[in-house]
Amino acid sequence: MSRHLSRRTFVAAAGAALATTTVGLSASSAAEAGRPRPPKPTVVLVHGGFADASASWNGVIARLQDRGYPVIAPANPLRNLPYDAAYVASVLASINGPVVLAGHSYGGAVITNAAASAPNVKALVYIAAFVPDVGEALGELIAKYPGSEIQAALNPVPYPNPDGSTGTDLYLQTDQLRRVFAADLPTSTTTLLAATQRPFSAQCFADLTQAAAWRTIPSWGLVATQDLAIPPALQRFEYQRANARGTVSVAASHCAMVSHPELTADLIERAVNSIN
Repeated sequence: MSRHLSRRTFVAAAGAALATTTVGLSASSAAEAGRPRPPKPTVVLVHGGFADASASWNGVIARLQDRGYPVIAPANPLRNLPYDAAYVASVLASINGPVVLAGHSYGGAVITNAAASAPNVKALVYIAAFVPDVGEALGELIAKYPGSEIQAALNPVPYPNPDGSTGTDLYLQTDQLRRVFAADLPTSTTTLLAATQRPFSAQCFADLTQAAAWRTIPSWGLVATQDLAIPPALQRFEYQRANARGTVSVAASHCAMVSHPELTADLIERAVNSIN
């Protein structure tokens, strides 16, 4: 009889211990679940030549904000590569916390230089972009592979520099912009792009890249396979040279982030997830 009671007592004690352990684990899990998640990194989007931040990135911005990301799309001055990179670097320095930095077209060259002095940049995303190495000029890089028709579509306009010399701004001819720059966008959209395009200094194609941030910062790339501005073959070469961790290809014009904002946002989010 005493042996039987002892066994029952043991079973009851074990059950109580198990219940206590379960409650403890549940409380621990609840506490873990209640911990605030770290804030999401800021996504900074840098536009390229002839364009502004809103026309280039509005669709991508809306999708990233819907996913909870803070987004900044600063104005790229489009004056010369050292100046533009320094300006974007100053924007990056004003941001607390990690940054995922994306650039379209000439904006790729700008972020390549700017991120080298920005320790908070954790990933680079190139959208139909230039990805130059140290010592390269974009005017030479764009001729590495055939296929660019942008030069024939340019309208050069002289402008005075502060020192009295004369510079040259580049615009896309209105009747050529849609064909070489944004053939997969509605005519109503490209008409607005032509009317509101920003002056793009020819000096940007002559300046040499001073730093290649992709050598130390992981990168991702989007290839626009119908691009008549930066040849798709050049985009693939650049992303491969940069050891891009992931690339996507899409049948799109040079303005791939405008015609495919969801795909662009997905690629940026892949870069974000790599640093979390």
